[in-house]
Amino acid sequence: MSETPKRVVVLGSTGSIGTQTLEVCRWRGYRVVGLLAGKNLELLCDQISEFQPEAVAADAAILPELKARFPRLNLVEPQEVAAWPADVVVGAVPGLAGLLGVRAAVSQGRRLALANKESMVAAGPLLWQEAERSGAEILPVDSEHSALFQSLLGEPPQDIAELILTASGGPFLREPADLSRVTPEMALKHPRWRMGPKVTVDSSTLFNKGLEVLEAVQLFRVPVEKVRVLIHPQAYVHSMVRFQDGNLKAQLGPTDMRLAIQYALTYPHRPPTPLREAPIPERLEFFPPDTQRFPALALAYEAGRMGGLAPVVLNAADEVAVEAFLQGHIGYLEIPRVLEKVLQQTPRGELTWENVFAADLEARRLARALLGVRETP
Repeated sequence: MSETPKRVVVLGSTGSIGTQTLEVCRWRGYRVVGLLAGKNLELLCDQISEFQPEAVAADAAILPELKARFPRLNLVEPQEVAAWPADVVVGAVPGLAGLLGVRAAVSQGRRLALANKESMVAAGPLLWQEAERSGAEILPVDSEHSALFQSLLGEPPQDIAELILTASGGPFLREPADLSRVTPEMALKHPRWRMGPKVTVDSSTLFNKGLEVLEAVQLFRVPVEKVRVLIHPQAYVHSMVRFQDGNLKAQLGPTDMRLAIQYALTYPHRPPTPLREAPIPERLEFFPPDTQRFPALALAYEAGRMGGLAPVVLNAADEVAVEAFLQGHIGYLEIPRVLEKVLQQTPRGELTWENVFAADLEARRLARALLGVRETP
């Protein structure tokens, strides 16, 4: 029986996850009906020409040129693209900027293939409330969380002892000894992955793994104490689940993100892909992370224990600090110091949609003030 082509909307179509999603759509012959992009005009134009989407949204700076090149193009607001009639919406806009589109897709009852971890970190309980009301599905695209999702299928939640996320360790796992000398150029040279600047720097500080811990807490509705991180330099085991009876289930596989993307699009089916089988490393290592060397990971756990608006505040502070580091305004070790100071001033209040965005703005203001960075007009 042939597969019925799905209608797919891609939020963040010109980014790494977005372009890989479009590759999966080519494999499967899916109809790409909506695209949301930033400022990458030429790549977006190529995507429009190839997929002929029904609706497109993009950064205001490139809209005049888009209109000139495609006079009949249906240009809409970002949230309109996210809510466009589709079978699957892929949420791949990085940072909290992706939350509005994610919320719009969930509120319309779509299947959300979620690659934007910050949305779940900041507003997980609110998104699940929306999903329960609308009937939406939320499936993870991050390789570690996709692996956990697959490992947990059919397993009773009460039998879970702990979820284990693996981390390659990034470029500074063992050297240099003095991290104060790390430059943006050094931090952007990840030994394994090719990602955007923000995620690459976060991977070097292990804060990205901290965000994944907080995402796992919300995706799988477990306490933060049940999520553990192990350094695994070979990056072959994506995640593990330890059960109450002592059994351990590990999800292995190649590191190609397109596998996780396709699984979220085709679940519960597993159609074949053109990818080759990855070789199995001769040696597999696992050991605990050094939170003295990488304090940002420990701060993520602290935010998880605090709950409420703390994950929102921590994520906002990191976005400001990483941007300042990349621009040369602060040193590498200032990143976790800023996170700690801002986290200590987390406002009290329940988690609501209004409070999420208010806390995010206040945390950004405070982080910029601590860094002596002027407010963006």
